Amino acid sequence: MAETQDKTGTVLVLGATGGIGGAVARGLHLRRWTVRALNRDAAKASRKAPAVEWIQGDAMNATDVRAAAEGASVIIHAVNPPGYRDWGKLVLPMLDNTIAAAKAVGARIVLPGTIYNFGPDAFPVLDEDAPQNPRTEKGAIRKEMEARLKAASEAGVRVIILRAGDFFGPGAANNWFSQGLVKPGKPLTAISYPGKKGIAHQWAYLPDVAETMIRLIERAESLPPFAAHHMRGFFDDDGTKMIAAIRRAVGNPDLKVKSFPWWFVSLASPFVPLFKELKEMRYLWREPLEMRNDRLIATLGDEPQTATDDAVTATLASLGCLPRDLGRQPSNVAPVRREA
Repeated sequence: MAETQDKTGTVLVLGATGGIGGAVARGLHLRRWTVRALNRDAAKASRKAPAVEWIQGDAMNATDVRAAAEGASVIIHAVNPPGYRDWGKLVLPMLDNTIAAAKAVGARIVLPGTIYNFGPDAFPVLDEDAPQNPRTEKGAIRKEMEARLKAASEAGVRVIILRAGDFFGPGAANNWFSQGLVKPGKPLTAISYPGKKGIAHQWAYLPDVAETMIRLIERAESLPPFAAHHMRGFFDDDGTKMIAAIRRAVGNPDLKVKSFPWWFVSLASPFVPLFKELKEMRYLWREPLEMRNDRLIATLGDEPQTATDDAVTATLASLGCLPRDLGRQPSNVAPVRREA
């Protein structure tokens, strides 16, 4: 395991108003990095995160990205189209802009990856070098993103990819936990679970993902030009562990569990783009999946991991799903947890 480097610099975060981008930006600021971010409304963004150097611009504009990257040694590519609209049309051009900027200034690209670029042929135990045969349109785009980054690494651009399971946590938007399992904004009366008992599922607590990315950045010089790692995160080995953690968090061991309405999603998918996407992702709830982190452990020595009950409680509190006497306000700063 390489030692942590006592080195900071300037990092450009694309997507700093999002969950993972914001968490990484806050964590690097605490490490005394100069954190720069590109935003289409920099004045508004600066009011929410004044510690960040906000630059007016658009990730879809190559000139804006290149100018913002000047002097940066790292570019965090955590940007998504506004409201996830036109994802298929905008994601790859934005990545191309990041690659071009990284080439120009000599920066390393760091990408928060997903499991969507893998199909069930790579399950049930998923390692970093498994074949990528995605079943979905989004998975195909994710596969192409990694292919372009791989090509860039062969042309001299250094790349770190950290893949993780389904996000949950304070600030994590557009995820299965907040859009599928629970209804934000009021105390829970039931859990809606998309999977079945006995089917393993892979989760990742967003602050832990951000902390892991930061530790990889701190050891960047010891990594290969194209470094892909998997997080183990929270592995629900039989599809009941997340349900149990939610029940403990709300203090109700008998909280009702309902089946996710896949029938309605299928019925409405031709008319609702989100439902079409959910339907395509159903295989992730039908097939058991486990992500091993052997490579990550070899690199870092351990994996940052918040206790499951603490993570679930903080998530539910941030979503407004706990009574006031149970919820506690989560910090806006990604925790720095160092295991022995």
